[in-house]
Amino acid sequence: MRSLITTAFISLDGVVDSPGGEVGYRNTGWTFKDIAFDEAAYALKGEEQDQATAMLLGRVSYQAFSLVWPEMTEDFARYNAMPKYVVSTTLKDSDLVSNWGETTILRSLDDVAALKETEGGPIIINGSATLNRNLSDAGLIDQYNLLVFPVLLGAGKRLFSEADRDKLNLNLTSSESYPNGIQKLVYAVQH
Repeated sequence: MRSLITTAFISLDGVVDSPGGEVGYRNTGWTFKDIAFDEAAYALKGEEQDQATAMLLGRVSYQAFSLVWPEMTEDFARYNAMPKYVVSTTLKDSDLVSNWGETTILRSLDDVAALKETEGGPIIINGSATLNRNLSDAGLIDQYNLLVFPVLLGAGKRLFSEADRDKLNLNLTSSESYPNGIQKLVYAVQH
């Protein structure tokens, strides 16, 4: 069985919206504005690329990332090379880019659950706030790799839903603090 690992840049109040400068969000680029860059804090991204064997994305994140990541050969070489799965009820094969490797469209959370049952290594989820909330509520996420930034953003897309659900216990498997205030927190989900 494959594990599903979500990775997120998240504010202290749970917002994951537009961390890298995406258009349309008032606090866009909050991961680098007024926060000193510390290369060690971002080492997690390289570790994830070494660990993951496939990437899972929602439609919105796929459409945003597929426009820029294929050209980012230095920073995202391993992400770019791995197979990608996009969860969407509306995306068509003709909507997929041709320069970002093997991509498969999944139509439902049941399809994601079936993918987890296949042979292979961990699957990493990048971006995809809505997909993350739905996968979490369905009990499909196995690990959270979080870089928590020392900011409060208020409004914005959140990593976790407000669904009325049973408590879910997590085990902290790794943590690190950086001088710029970023915290790395890696949690395994207790299923």
